[in-house]
Amino acid sequence: MKYGNITEGRFKRRPNRFIAEVEIQTGAQTRLETVHVKNTGRCRELLVPDAVVYLEKSGSPGRKTAYDLVAVEKEGQIVNMDSAAPNRAAQEWLASGAYFPDVTLVRPETVYKDSRFDFYVEAGERRIFLEVKGVTLEEQGIAMFPDAPSERAVKHVQELAEAAKEGYESYILFVIQRKGICCFTPNRDAQPAFAQALWEAGRQGVRILAYDCLVQADGMRLADPVEVAPSFEGALLKRIAPRLLSWYDENKRSLPWREQPTPYRVWVSEIMLQQTRVEAVKPYFARFMERLPDIASLARVEDDELLKLWEGLGYYSRARNLKAAACQIMEQYNGQMPPDYRELLKLKGIGSYTAGAVASIACGQPVPAVDGNVLRVYSRLFADGSDMADTAGKRRVEERLFEAVPKDRPGDFNQALMELGATVCLPNGAPRCSLCPWQEFCCAKREQTQLQYPHRAEKKPRRIEERTVLVIRDGERCVLRKRPPKGLLAGLYEFPSLPGHASVREVRKWLKEEGIGAVRIEPLAASKHIFSHVEWHMTGYMVLADALEPMREKDGLFFAGLAETEEKYPVPSAFFAYAGCLKLRTGSDRLRREQAAGDSMTDTRPSPSGGL
Repeated sequence: MKYGNITEGRFKRRPNRFIAEVEIQTGAQTRLETVHVKNTGRCRELLVPDAVVYLEKSGSPGRKTAYDLVAVEKEGQIVNMDSAAPNRAAQEWLASGAYFPDVTLVRPETVYKDSRFDFYVEAGERRIFLEVKGVTLEEQGIAMFPDAPSERAVKHVQELAEAAKEGYESYILFVIQRKGICCFTPNRDAQPAFAQALWEAGRQGVRILAYDCLVQADGMRLADPVEVAPSFEGALLKRIAPRLLSWYDENKRSLPWREQPTPYRVWVSEIMLQQTRVEAVKPYFARFMERLPDIASLARVEDDELLKLWEGLGYYSRARNLKAAACQIMEQYNGQMPPDYRELLKLKGIGSYTAGAVASIACGQPVPAVDGNVLRVYSRLFADGSDMADTAGKRRVEERLFEAVPKDRPGDFNQALMELGATVCLPNGAPRCSLCPWQEFCCAKREQTQLQYPHRAEKKPRRIEERTVLVIRDGERCVLRKRPPKGLLAGLYEFPSLPGHASVREVRKWLKEEGIGAVRIEPLAASKHIFSHVEWHMTGYMVLADALEPMREKDGLFFAGLAETEEKYPVPSAFFAYAGCLKLRTGSDRLRREQAAGDSMTDTRPSPSGGL
């Protein structure tokens, strides 16, 4: 479509939706002209002071305004903003057979029942209704419609769906009145009802098209198809994913589970990394892989040995769930970890995050893996004040990321997001925004509100429990007790303890009831251990027991050798402060000792002589 008699000017202001004041220069003279605005939408992103605009001379001599404002320059590009232009350009496009090659009829403004559609098209045996929507709103390279609530637009979409039910081909065509757009999405912020109606219509057979346009000052024509995205967030994430991947290629840390990303190794590492720092996990992962190198060995391992390997990592239900899932895999999947995301979700202890990590990193499936790091990055990128600890909030982020995960590098994309959160978009203190590949797109950075995100509802205060821990020994043995098979620290071994902060007299009474003869009782330092919902505030006593007086077999108490305790019995980190009183090396201390012993056994013999 072409205009005639175009004049250039500079926009000054817009007193109302229908008119604008434009400065026009003719030779050496400048005048302020009141012009008609053909697009009554808000257009405030386009009509900024001193923007170059293009005016078409009106063909009606008696009209109050002599010009129509039809286009504007934005960032060096001409954007058409004539509300009549999309239909004119679409009619030319349809008549040319660009989309329906065998078109025989293009009829504008066609009534169907109680509806009026922009076009009725016949192409061979096909009968087609098509509605056109002009799009001028753009943000971050993403086109959106509408720019303000429009009940008429919702009605048109619903009527197209009714026509589709009657057997007509039904289309809605979004004509983006510019170039340089990466994708189109319905504007949920402006009108959620339109976005919902559009996707409902799509499910009922309405085909959703978006095309950009080649725009000049004197005309516009449809050019290329543009991807239609379900949401702005997903569209932006997809657009900026290449920047993140380039950053990841240059900055990713060397981690042992990344070197051989088999499903088993990825699975174990992701379970270990839940609630645990990367540096703390590294040695545990190496030892775990050495002792239990595959699913079959994990399924066979004795519980005590498994928990001993886990000693110090905390959240021991993770280890028990690992073994339970391994048994499932042996029984239901012939010993092979299922590569499918939905099948992975059926395994014990595997939620959407772990399933996404394994499926994407090890199996190449384009699914997201949303952990705390990813939620933090997302909430800051979009200044999203939703409660990210809430299941609904996390599910919504997963849905947006489903739209954006690149099919060629899904695992790298997920790891890059996690890496960004772990090393740049930090959880505590100021994020390192100057190093972020997404800094120019980040809403929180733009508003300087990074530390306000993510929002989390205030947690209930943890319950305080007071306990008295008894470290009972006689020579090279100490008293242990196995905790119940269910509940907190299930199946682990502990030093016996009493509720509350017991006095020496109360301790002596308890020892006597247990048949333990105490030679000496000495107070130990207080200690505190924090669980997710409870805090233990502990005091302790060292009890030297009479080795000649046998302890009664009661309440699950038993004597274990100190060396045996180090090697065999998994003691939770809640008791590590008191294990140190016996010089017992537990958890990471024992792991460091094992590594040191391994290093000392390295072959240091001189190489054979010879050579230069």
